[in-house]
Amino acid sequence: MRPRKVPLRKCVACQEMKAKKELIRVVRTPDGDVLIDLTGKKAGRGAYLCGQVSCFRLAKKSRSFDRALKAQVEPAIYDQLEQDFIAVEVDFVAGKERAGDDE
Repeated sequence: MRPRKVPLRKCVACQEMKAKKELIRVVRTPDGDVLIDLTGKKAGRGAYLCGQVSCFRLAKKSRSFDRALKAQVEPAIYDQLEQDFIAVEVDFVAGKERAGDDE
């Protein structure tokens, strides 16, 4: 049996290609809301980030989400995403470590 192909995505900030499970997805829903999607299955246009606050700050500085989500992202939304990202980062890193222990 052939091994499964691992889906790769590019971080919008640092431009590194990584496995999809190692990245955090930010999605623009059909309603126009921009939010963090930990499941990776919400409907809408997605952009991926490494699980590091430094990558988020780089994306904020270069306005990478505007290009990746093909919509103007307001500064207030960037600030809210940054707070959410910091809160999610701890859970995301813990989840990656658990997944690494299982393998």
